[in-house]
Amino acid sequence: MHEVSIMSQTLEIATENAQQQGANQIHRLKMRIGEMSGVVPEALNFAFDVVTEGTIAQGAKLEMEIVPVVCYCPHCQIEFQPPDLFYECPQCDRLSNKIIAGREIELTSLEIS
Repeated sequence: MHEVSIMSQTLEIATENAQQQGANQIHRLKMRIGEMSGVVPEALNFAFDVVTEGTIAQGAKLEMEIVPVVCYCPHCQIEFQPPDLFYECPQCDRLSNKIIAGREIELTSLEIS
């Protein structure tokens, strides 16, 4: 389960930032998780509960924004959200391999004190 590794690294970044700000408690972490990132949100929530135990983030809340896949069609020069796993342009029906969103795993904000 690579979500434990991802959450461990995220907690390390969050803890460093909180301590640099003079905080001793993390109350909330917000993350952006792309649909194609390979991360299972439920597994990430479980990993969060495990890795925060005994840290300054124990009892904190994890909020996730799920980022949909967005592709770009170079032929039509448009961005589109594919309805399924086939990234077919809705205007020209050509397949696109240009994915511009949906792969991210980002820590976007912290609530600390």
